[in-house]
Amino acid sequence: MSSGSSGKSGLLGSRLEAARELAFVGREEELAVFHTALYGGGGSVLYVHGPGGIGKSALLRRLAHEAAVAGRPVSMVDGRTMEPSPATFGDEAEPALGDADAVLLIDHFERIQGLEGWLRERFLPRLPVGALVVIAGRYPPDMRWQADPGWAGALEVLALRDLPAADAQALLDSCGVPDELREPLLAFAGGHPLALLLGAAVAVKDGGASRRWVPDQDVVATLLDQLVGELPSAAHQHALEICAHAHVTTEALLRAALPQDAGTLFRWLRRLPFVESSSSGLFPHDVVRELLEADLRWRDPEGYAVMHDRIHAHLAEKVRTAGDADVLGAVAALLYLHRDNGALTDFHRCRDEGEFQEEPFRQEDTGTLVRVATAAEGAASAGCAAFWAGRRPEAFRLYRRTETGEPVAFSAWLRLEKLDEEEVAADPVVAAAWAHARATTPVRAGEHLAVSRLWVLPEHRGRSTVMDLIQWRMIGNCLRAERMAWSYTAIQHPNHRAWVTCLRRYGMLDIPERPRLGDDSYTLFVHDWRAVPQQTWLEWMNRPLAEGAAEGPDAAPGLVVLSQAEFAGAVRKALRHLSRPDALAASPLTRTRLIAERAGQDPVAALGELLRGAIADLGEDPRTGKFHRALSATFLRGTPTQELAAEQLGLPFTTYRRHLTAGIERVCADLWHRELYGAGAS
Repeated sequence: MSSGSSGKSGLLGSRLEAARELAFVGREEELAVFHTALYGGGGSVLYVHGPGGIGKSALLRRLAHEAAVAGRPVSMVDGRTMEPSPATFGDEAEPALGDADAVLLIDHFERIQGLEGWLRERFLPRLPVGALVVIAGRYPPDMRWQADPGWAGALEVLALRDLPAADAQALLDSCGVPDELREPLLAFAGGHPLALLLGAAVAVKDGGASRRWVPDQDVVATLLDQLVGELPSAAHQHALEICAHAHVTTEALLRAALPQDAGTLFRWLRRLPFVESSSSGLFPHDVVRELLEADLRWRDPEGYAVMHDRIHAHLAEKVRTAGDADVLGAVAALLYLHRDNGALTDFHRCRDEGEFQEEPFRQEDTGTLVRVATAAEGAASAGCAAFWAGRRPEAFRLYRRTETGEPVAFSAWLRLEKLDEEEVAADPVVAAAWAHARATTPVRAGEHLAVSRLWVLPEHRGRSTVMDLIQWRMIGNCLRAERMAWSYTAIQHPNHRAWVTCLRRYGMLDIPERPRLGDDSYTLFVHDWRAVPQQTWLEWMNRPLAEGAAEGPDAAPGLVVLSQAEFAGAVRKALRHLSRPDALAASPLTRTRLIAERAGQDPVAALGELLRGAIADLGEDPRTGKFHRALSATFLRGTPTQELAAEQLGLPFTTYRRHLTAGIERVCADLWHRELYGAGAS
């Protein structure tokens, strides 16, 4: 081998690993604890916790190296890239189960924090004596670890803190930061490793610049630019901003928000060093995400709003078209866009993904349903739950704690087109919802109403992970429903107060009636989806709180809901006024679904166009051609009297009247069908 080629020998991965080794500083205490455990003198499980960017992943890479040097087989499980379920975790960690020398490293445990109890009680006890496990996550371990005498000598908890001043200086040494820039950089980043590394990238790029490094918006922008070098184009900048704004970014989402070259840009994103991949898509490191968000909000608030709206529209459509198994994730992704705007789910609080699992209801779950419902709301409510489970088992969902399999909640989405006497007698809550709808604007032919019921054990009420899942299911049901007139959500009064605030925030208004079950009263929160359809509701939800959205979408003018007779009467009157825009403006048809579907058009012009089109459609069918001619002569040509119209058509007046009446009835029927089922319905 020549001397030139020998200088280039080896693998790139080895060079990368060597560079990481050189950049690793400090953590002597943590390394000492690991060495003690590695060589048989310490605990079997080390639990490392600390905030994002504090260096947990870097520490785990160093521990993997130390274990390999010691001749121990190493397995790595990454919580970011796996489904939070016991089965998936077990598959990835299986090599550690059969080897007493195994070292199992679990990174980003906060992503699968809901598995903590299952890991402690079910998985770890199966490991052979001698195996070593290191868990790294943002949150400290559950107190039940330390309360269990069995874990007293087997668990070591390490809280990872900022680097001491000397180690922070050593990190800047390894990055080659000029001396004159260190003081302001340290003042900005302290001992936070990721902030130091990101700041160091800018400082090294600046080199011997005379100006002092300060953490203003210009520096933040420069810092972000340095993460990927010189950005190829504005499209690449937009792709990066989209990735920061969405929960996870897929190529389809990128295409919706930035149509040009989405595939190329997605491939570019996934290669960025601070962008990670999961089974759901791409996402940036949390610190990077916040920097990108803050920068764009400050730099281009109008562009930020446009980007947000495009992503929102795409994710809303994903909810509407999601399969049953994908609804929860689709709704969560949509609500994540409102994480700083009073969303139903507090994503800053949420840390227990995977702690609870939703399951379809089975008939053998009936006994469990009754037990949970009794504990949650009493015997009378449990009787209602059992009644509906017998009649509509497909409406129910069961929620279990992953750790133990313990059932903690049930929900039901009762879709009702009619209510018989037995159902009225069996459940006063559902009966009250049905009575309210009948007394207000009844369910029309082809429509239905839905009643959401939930039975949640007391310790999980309010803002909790299991309530998040139930809420996501309910929102998904509302946005995916077709021809739903009303939705009702029953809340046992005065429980679930935190959720009550959110329901009102999004236009679910409580009705005066308070149905009772036994000694307990219930509040029914109702929404009329004909007056405020899904798209209007989504647009209102998308408004910032600062714009006055707190009063809910029902504060805005909604669509009018007409009975079939009222609708037909309005069509007949509008036909007579077809040549008079001022009279058409007073028609209630201008505020129906028919016109709302023609977004962007003037309502009066849209109504006139709709009526003329309905008349023209009759001329396309030979069987209704005579109706078309009668309507055209009467309403489109401005013929002063019906007698003159009959004369122009060469028809006896009685024949003309028969054709005219039949034509009007056909137009009324066609438009009514569109009102109920949408313009695309056949």
